[in-house]
Amino acid sequence: MRILVVGGGGREHALCWAIAASPLCTKLYCAPGNAGIATVAECIEVPAEDVAGQVALAVNKQIDFVVVGPEVPLAAGLADRLAEAGIRVFGPSAKAAMLESSKGFTKDLCKRHGIPTAAYERFTDADKAAQYIRAKGAPIVVKADGLAAGKGVVVAESVDQAVEAARDMLSGNRFGAAGASVVVEEFLVGEEASFFALCDGEHALPLIGAQDHKRAFDGDKGPNTGGMGAYSPAPVFDLATQQHTMETIIQPTVRAMAAAGTPFRGVLYAGLMITREGPKLFEYNCRFGDPECQVLMMRLKSDLLPALLASAEGGLAHFDLRWSTDTALTVVMAAKGYPDAYKKGSEIRGLEAAAEVEGVQIFHAGTKSDGKRVLANGGRVLSVTAMAPTVEQARERAYRAVDLIDWPDGFCRRDIAWRAVGRTP
Repeated sequence: MRILVVGGGGREHALCWAIAASPLCTKLYCAPGNAGIATVAECIEVPAEDVAGQVALAVNKQIDFVVVGPEVPLAAGLADRLAEAGIRVFGPSAKAAMLESSKGFTKDLCKRHGIPTAAYERFTDADKAAQYIRAKGAPIVVKADGLAAGKGVVVAESVDQAVEAARDMLSGNRFGAAGASVVVEEFLVGEEASFFALCDGEHALPLIGAQDHKRAFDGDKGPNTGGMGAYSPAPVFDLATQQHTMETIIQPTVRAMAAAGTPFRGVLYAGLMITREGPKLFEYNCRFGDPECQVLMMRLKSDLLPALLASAEGGLAHFDLRWSTDTALTVVMAAKGYPDAYKKGSEIRGLEAAAEVEGVQIFHAGTKSDGKRVLANGGRVLSVTAMAPTVEQARERAYRAVDLIDWPDGFCRRDIAWRAVGRTP
């Protein structure tokens, strides 16, 4: 099969790495790709969000199957346009992708179908939002309704901070059109987990759980980011919790989307809070997480490609996947200043030495090649990923590799998997 992966981040490098290993894959393209992806796929400079350009590329290269990595092209209807062109695609339609592209849509769906989630209200008026926030008190969570690159959430410690966040979003200053509507919801107490399931419109196949680290700095301090590291398995997300999540959250969602005439095909990524009452949904994403995808692909022992095809074609009812029991852990190296302003173009050295550490795979995110040099070209730049029998060993390997990378303009968290290290089962 001739495969096209859409995107150019760490998630797409991990997907390309896994797909390239499949005996079904005869030619692999990635658009736009990055310096690391270029080692396993032919990269073509078409932006991920250029829907017409991606469709034209797929037609021109006689692509058999397209795997869409990021959320923006999905929300813009890339899967719909590819289907119209007669090309099979992994990823939901634009209407099904509303599970991610509109937080309000998802919250309303949860309310209608009894799916456990935080109490909430939706607002387009800043004064009404402020009135609601003052009535509820803090801590409280304010979310831009639309897509904001994983950064459209403010966990406000005070009423004033929440009111300011709502006004900032609704004014359009912070997230543009994504903040034209906001969701204000209760602050859930518990431990976060990420859970993934493949869906074919009717059936859902559980993958595995992971835990990511959203805040920029050690100790979960600093601003929210797209993710600074992840690991799997996460002790908080055991098999019983997975089964409960499938029964009360994932399967009711799949049924609801099918009943509405917008069946969900692709990967459903549930952002969960594991509370005393059990798992509660705080967001859906309609694609693999980044950096969670990196640890999932490391632990996956089965061929990824048939699973993605089964999701696209309705064949998940009798499908199964095998997973390693080892721990996979990834540390994101980001440009100094991220998630705010940062510089591009600095050289990264030492990647070959880092990749020689046992159990380590380095996935590129924001990189580009300049002859033989690798240059930083984004906010999140590398995902240094390691596998080992225990979380402690995986962490030691990952940070040993990080320390071999010579990149003065980068930074990383030094406490990835802090909730799991030393924790007894």
